Amino acid sequence: MKWARSVGEVISSLFVACFLVSLVYFHHSPISFPLTAPVRSVGLDVQNSSALGNDYIISETAGNEGKNSKTTPILSCDLKNFRSAVCEIYSNVRIHGNSSSIFFASDETMHLEANKTWQIRPYTRKFDVFVMKNVREVTIRPLYASTEALKCNVDHNITAIVFASAGYTGNFFHDFSDVLIPLFITARQFEGEVQMLVADMNLWWIRKYKEVLDKLSNYEIIDFNKENNVHCYPRVIVGLYSHSELTMDPSRTPHNYSMVDFARLIRRAYLLERNFAINLAGGSKNKPRLLIIARNHTRKMTNVGEIVTVAEELGFEVVVKDSSFRTNVGEFARMVNSFDVMMGVHGAGLTNEVFLPTNAVVIQIVPFGNLEKISEHDFGEAARNMMLGYLQYSISKEESTLIDLYPRDHAVFTDPESIRRQGWAAMSEIYLRQQNVKLNITRFKPTLTRALELLR
Repeated sequence: MKWARSVGEVISSLFVACFLVSLVYFHHSPISFPLTAPVRSVGLDVQNSSALGNDYIISETAGNEGKNSKTTPILSCDLKNFRSAVCEIYSNVRIHGNSSSIFFASDETMHLEANKTWQIRPYTRKFDVFVMKNVREVTIRPLYASTEALKCNVDHNITAIVFASAGYTGNFFHDFSDVLIPLFITARQFEGEVQMLVADMNLWWIRKYKEVLDKLSNYEIIDFNKENNVHCYPRVIVGLYSHSELTMDPSRTPHNYSMVDFARLIRRAYLLERNFAINLAGGSKNKPRLLIIARNHTRKMTNVGEIVTVAEELGFEVVVKDSSFRTNVGEFARMVNSFDVMMGVHGAGLTNEVFLPTNAVVIQIVPFGNLEKISEHDFGEAARNMMLGYLQYSISKEESTLIDLYPRDHAVFTDPESIRRQGWAAMSEIYLRQQNVKLNITRFKPTLTRALELLR
């Protein structure tokens, strides 16, 4: 924002700033423009002005959320969400992907300031300034019929969703947490009658998750950046709704969709045969199957052989597997689905829990360093929300290979929080990259026993 050069400008700037603060503090209604046509309105929140194009604050429509409301928005933006910015547009929307521009039909009676625009980076880690810099910005602007013309090359009678496959995609955890689950939240309500326009599109990523994408849309995917035709839609959603890491809040989704619904879609997409894990109380003669997710670089389990031995003594059939960037998702998903218990050290490999049958058990090994909360947040909540059993085993410093790198009286052991206060880079370097795990079998064995109990 330019510095004010006059008293009048100073006063105006102060007024805008104060108004902004009041909006955030009192959680006003969605940013919206009125439309007399009866289209469906979605309840959304207001966001701080830093996400609004050209530092504009958009006034709410009087009575828009009240019982006597006579108008519904043609532009409704949820810009307050910590994870993502989303705008829904209802009104003869025209998309020119090559210029990253989205236009919506407007009436001059709306009295919008000239050249008013809104910018959104349609990726769901808005809080991560570093990665968001690499996400293509999409500009939304009104189109005045009396002064402008933008001819439709392709007309559609379905909804469109614009999102980015940039950011951390390629990391298995982020593929699901940042794109596939938010896409499910946003697109599932349309039962396939929706088209995806993908910014920063990586064709390899589209091919990798084709089975899931095909379950969410009946239409071809458009490469947003390269598309030079003007596509017209009655409704467009720019950005994806996102609630938390690797999970969703059913109270905030259309039709109260949950992670159970997402898991069902995944099973259909990859033709997974098992809906339920083994029930040991039912007298099954089969052994419960335990999958150990191995890691080849950081946070490795250095005594996997001992873990396999004790697990087999308890009655498990044990398999050790690892995956990589090139792993075929469908094949690995079908393999994971055949297991009743899956265990691994905190990391992207635990994302495979989305393929487990209902009532299966996930055991997360938490590295030393006060990582319990982040481990629970990343994988524990999702596991429970998919109706999986969840166990969390926190290693002691004696089970960490950090004892070979630092003296016992070092802050790494005596004050992990002091390391965390140095920032993510310092914390992750020590506790996530330098550390491997050697489980104390005697100490860990009760966790495996508890997993068996959860299968009864």
